[in-house]
Amino acid sequence: MTSGDTRAPDVLRMLRLGTADEHGTVERVLDLLDPALSRPRLAAVLERMHGFWLAAEAGLDDWAARFCDDAHALGWSRRRRAHLFAADLGALGGRPQVAVPDLAGLSGTDEALGRLYVLEGSTLGGVLIDRHLAGLPELSDVRVRAFSPYGSETGAMWHAYRTAVRARVAAGGDAGTIVGAARATFAALAAWCLPVAEYAGSGTSGQRSPRQA
Repeated sequence: MTSGDTRAPDVLRMLRLGTADEHGTVERVLDLLDPALSRPRLAAVLERMHGFWLAAEAGLDDWAARFCDDAHALGWSRRRRAHLFAADLGALGGRPQVAVPDLAGLSGTDEALGRLYVLEGSTLGGVLIDRHLAGLPELSDVRVRAFSPYGSETGAMWHAYRTAVRARVAAGGDAGTIVGAARATFAALAAWCLPVAEYAGSGTSGQRSPRQA
């Protein structure tokens, strides 16, 4: 990857607008800002997300093995989170998910960046989710880590991703492929987590996390 070019198309805007519907569907399915979010339902969410991250990260590990320079430039080794979902699930008394979704393989860096738009962008809303969970009496004794794994470095890690995507497009990467992969990842995440939306006692808060940009 090369340094960014301000003359490049605004691929981040394309990603935000191009995935808006799919992003909204995921938020409605998970509904993590529900004021009535229960401990069992949070555990159900973590179980599904752990399985999804296992599958998504396996595909990204395969990409990283084939495109080592791109993966290194993006800092892929710091961005894995499946183990954090497993640890959070354990803190709630649950067991890690063993079933995983069947995600499409990644043919190259453009598709990997599209998938990462979903995985990395979720850390932005994760800060708000953590704050919400801390205010729920039933969950006040649990400190989850997977939703906002970077802590004070959340902004810096997202900025690094944004820079990498813009640099990729400036160097000849295909913005349409990146957006298509992001849409497919959002759709797969929503489908995989659909059982959570049907979970007994789930709410419909209508609140939304910050948009990725």
